Amino acid sequence: MGPWIVTADEIQTPVELDLKLWVNDELRQNSNTRNMIFDIPSIVESISKYITLYPGDVISTGTPEGVGPIKPGDKITAWIQGIGELVNYVEAEVD
Repeated sequence: MGPWIVTADEIQTPVELDLKLWVNDELRQNSNTRNMIFDIPSIVESISKYITLYPGDVISTGTPEGVGPIKPGDKITAWIQGIGELVNYVEAEVD
């Protein structure tokens, strides 16, 4: 998560945002939210039928295929059109 938060008024409907992900500067994912099985408004509507959503809640939808495999030390760069870029490094699992 992070480093930016956007509000609903900052994203136009229908939500059609390009998504890209690099592993060690190699492009592994390149898609658009319009390719999702269910669009974002439908996902929010469906979830809202069963639970109350509050500001700050996060809905994880998954990602396009192609990211794996990854290993400790890998640099992961995720970018979403109109939102920005997030860079993280893979850490080793701690026992």
